[in-house]
Amino acid sequence: MKRRDFIHLSGMGLGALMTPGMLAMGNPVTAERLMEPGIDVAAKKVLADIALNAAKAKGATYTDVRIGRYLNQFVITREKNVQNITNAESFGVGIRVIAEGTWGFSATSDVSPDGIKKCAETAVAIAKANSKLQKEPVVLAPVQGAGEVSWQTPIKKNAFEVPVKDKIDLLLSANDAAVQNGAAFVNSALFMVNEQKYFASTDGSYIDQDVHRIWPNFTVTALNKAEGNFRSRQALSAPMGMGYEYLDGLASEKIPGPAGLVSYRNSYDLIEDATAAAKQAVEKLSAKSVLPGKYDLVLDPDHLGLTIHESVGHPLELDRVLGYEANYAGTSFATLDKWKSGDFKYGSDKVNIFADKTQPHSLGYVAYDDEGVKTKEWDLIKDGVLVNYQAIRDQVSILGENESHGCCYADSWESVQFQRMANISLRPGKEKLSVNDMVKDVEKGVYIVGRGSYSIDQQRYNFQFGGQLFYEIKNGEIVGMLEDVAYQSNTQEFWNSCSQICDKDDYKLFGSFFDGKGQPSQVSAVSHGSSTTRFDGVNVINTGRKI
Repeated sequence: MKRRDFIHLSGMGLGALMTPGMLAMGNPVTAERLMEPGIDVAAKKVLADIALNAAKAKGATYTDVRIGRYLNQFVITREKNVQNITNAESFGVGIRVIAEGTWGFSATSDVSPDGIKKCAETAVAIAKANSKLQKEPVVLAPVQGAGEVSWQTPIKKNAFEVPVKDKIDLLLSANDAAVQNGAAFVNSALFMVNEQKYFASTDGSYIDQDVHRIWPNFTVTALNKAEGNFRSRQALSAPMGMGYEYLDGLASEKIPGPAGLVSYRNSYDLIEDATAAAKQAVEKLSAKSVLPGKYDLVLDPDHLGLTIHESVGHPLELDRVLGYEANYAGTSFATLDKWKSGDFKYGSDKVNIFADKTQPHSLGYVAYDDEGVKTKEWDLIKDGVLVNYQAIRDQVSILGENESHGCCYADSWESVQFQRMANISLRPGKEKLSVNDMVKDVEKGVYIVGRGSYSIDQQRYNFQFGGQLFYEIKNGEIVGMLEDVAYQSNTQEFWNSCSQICDKDDYKLFGSFFDGKGQPSQVSAVSHGSSTTRFDGVNVINTGRKI
């Protein structure tokens, strides 16, 4: 399938939406092929130098080369049946140049010396053709060449080395557990990705990186046949930058919460969660419908991550702020004048949000971005004040900075790299505070867990978010499950209503495995860390109310 079609996976439940034709990224291969090594680093360097020299000979003043091998394995099941197994490989080279002050890009699957030479020459020709329309030359922030370096996601179990049968058995066991506990239907899936990326540039970098990601997921559905109703609950897993060890279900990584809920940090128990999901889906069938009004919200990290993603991560991408990225999901209300003022209150004093690509186990965790920039951490919102954006080498001069933030990414060798969201996270509270202690101080509220449907406007300002599970809080106690809950606010009002954040013991990652941006669209994977957080006086609507 084309990447532009694959973006439709973002935000979808698994179920019937995932058909076999939607899941092939690259060429179909055997599972055994996914375990075979690619070309060695020495051979990659020889090929990269061919591209660098060919581009220079044609007049390029800057060149970078990305030789990429992208491996995907997806296993999809429903109840007792295996619906699809996809093994895919994509291999090729993308070459980006600056010639006559203008970008040019070309890519090829012909990874031979002659194929790479022709590709480099084409990239330069494109740059020169583009220069006729370029008003100002491209200015790159300087980067210190890294030399020859390598980096790998610190995994304990390579997911591709685990037999497919073991993966099927795990998913079918989870399905059975859900059915045994009241689910009428259950769809489950396991997504595994390995990006073998080699980057070289005229700055003197030769960087070899081996990146791994994994995402177990499911949707269970319970039915009330007499009334013709159904309710669903999706997995509370997070996609992670880890290996198959994420599925070990370690007790030490479980976080107990209110109402008997369990969330998972860096280890996930698929069968346990599927069992709980089925019981909760059944309970949702008879849950009380929420009374609209103002409530204090207690938002679990499995829910808050999506709100961070949409109301902070995307609006603080500098290309969106500048209007360069507009067609796909809009621009941003967080304009440069607000940042330049130095006192724009994005949120309350409790709100400290940072960007990084260095958090262990996160989806965005790498040593270098796709421009050869060493990754780092930096503040976006400090004590509630907007202090920075996310920017790459040809953007940071706009901010008066001379160092890229290291958040450039391409989803394939055949895609040109551009500014993508880093991991965007809310810092935990400094004072000791558990979720149960937070709930005790709430007189009228709703505790929300898991991601649900959402909507946000084209400036990333006015929004509405649902969830997976909702619990009514009355006089400091959780008194029962609610249904038909969604909250509405605007970004600035919402984040300024933040009054409490649990401490680091509650901190965990939420993830977006297929985050879309650009035209033609590209997908990236990004995590959002937070602890359970309280927001006061937020407008809650009833989504089931009929006019």
